[in-house]
Amino acid sequence: MKVTKISIIGAGYVGSATAFALLNHGIATNIVLVDVNRKRAEGEAMDLDHGKVFVSPVNVVAGNYEDTTGSDIVIITAGLAQKQGETRIDLVNKNIEIFKDMIPQIVKYNPDAILLVVSNPVDILSYVTYKLSGFPHHRVFGSGTVLDTARFQSDLSIRFQVDPRDIRANIIGEHGDSEVATWSFATIAGLTIDQYCELVGIEFTQKDKDSISKGVKDAAYEIINRKGYTNYAVALAVTRIVEAIMRDEKSILTVSTLQTGAYGLDDVYISLPTRVGRKGALDVIEAPYSADEIEALHISANLLKDIIKDSNLN
Repeated sequence: MKVTKISIIGAGYVGSATAFALLNHGIATNIVLVDVNRKRAEGEAMDLDHGKVFVSPVNVVAGNYEDTTGSDIVIITAGLAQKQGETRIDLVNKNIEIFKDMIPQIVKYNPDAILLVVSNPVDILSYVTYKLSGFPHHRVFGSGTVLDTARFQSDLSIRFQVDPRDIRANIIGEHGDSEVATWSFATIAGLTIDQYCELVGIEFTQKDKDSISKGVKDAAYEIINRKGYTNYAVALAVTRIVEAIMRDEKSILTVSTLQTGAYGLDDVYISLPTRVGRKGALDVIEAPYSADEIEALHISANLLKDIIKDSNLN
């Protein structure tokens, strides 16, 4: 078996769930957990390591940045969550300071790794990681709207009572309140939503579309209101991205990447359908979305640019 090493920076709810998902999928032979709370990382690593008898051979350890040396992928889940009454820019600036300390240490020991950012706000922190790392942009990208896209497909599968794997429907733009549901390119078994509804005799109005779009956008808030955090689905989304990288699948995923011209966008990290393989985020698939969807995408991108401009990155 080829030796593969994946390091996870941040052993909290998302980081530990991601390690568990990677363990179950048999993607890595070595998983390293790094956290400012070393005991937490050690406890998670011990717990996970005790389960390796039930899965493909894997070694799970807690360590420091030096122990991540030679990682194929470094997954970044560390960072602070937004507190009540705290502005978005406050949160961004706090996490930028954390990343200013963290990213140089990751780069020092992993000059050839792919950096996969999961910490929120993921589009902003992916851009920050790119700037601080000095890596080529195809080796620095964020989990983006891969989870939002999965939520979209899941909600459509419930509404139409079909296997979610038969649905192709993307969320693009920011991973957040300005995200865009691309109804113009949503399909079920290769048919557009309208074609499918006509074929099977289902009434599906614009009001229904708006309700589903809002449900996808608000999904994280609904989960957080109930359990305080999200972790399982995002861990599976990250694992899907890691699979695409390690197996060089060239899969098209809505990861957050540096835009260099698609749809007239530049110098912003935002989610669009992107080929992902062993060399990282390869290229954007520029689908002919509707004019309204492209306009909403630009609004989303400008919002993100304004946050970066107002931050203390420089």
